[in-house]
Amino acid sequence: MDALFREDAYTQRCAATVLSVDERGVRLDRTVFYPTGGGQPGDTGFLRFDGGEIRVADTVKGEGGADDVIHVLDPAATPPAVGAVVEAVIDWDRRHRHMRMHTALHLLCAVVPGSVTGGQIGADKSRLDFNVPAESLDKDAIAAAVNARIAADTPVTTRWITDAEMAAAPELVRTMSVKPPTGSGRVRLLNIEAVDLQPCGGTHVARTGEIGAIEVVKIENKGKQNRRVVIALVD
Repeated sequence: MDALFREDAYTQRCAATVLSVDERGVRLDRTVFYPTGGGQPGDTGFLRFDGGEIRVADTVKGEGGADDVIHVLDPAATPPAVGAVVEAVIDWDRRHRHMRMHTALHLLCAVVPGSVTGGQIGADKSRLDFNVPAESLDKDAIAAAVNARIAADTPVTTRWITDAEMAAAPELVRTMSVKPPTGSGRVRLLNIEAVDLQPCGGTHVARTGEIGAIEVVKIENKGKQNRRVVIALVD
């Protein structure tokens, strides 16, 4: 399967051929739909074809590795036949908010000291959990630091390194709860120039300025030194 979202997060639609259909959903030979992973929700949208369209309620990973993407349909929908040509179209407004949020969380990771113990991306609110003492975190200071990095409008790019290079640079991994996928021979890195560099398979904006301003909604105590920082897009 050709994962178009991995090379260009701005591709909103593509023509594809149905490879298989089962109780979990539809597999295509190529897709723009991002499957749930790394704290980022799976895309929603539509499969359009002669005779109508079917809503994709979720996108998840199958058992066949990182490129096994399953498009989960509404339960009442009649799926297209194997071999049918469809147009896969994502809900772009929702995806773009996830892209803005995901990049913002990388900036948050660069601002807050300590390792990341968990996280979740949402269209309205997102959060990261940090292994860090509470007294070192201040809502207004964190928001100001993240917004300064957003305003710098820094390029956001991706590149690939080998599994061996990843193993030789464990300091690149900031997240304790999610390890970068290895075994395929290469690992994708997200690079915010001079700000953040770490493994990530998610979708992101091209420049930090595209995020727009954020606010730190709250900081929660989730354990002895586990602090949850919740952010939201100002708009």
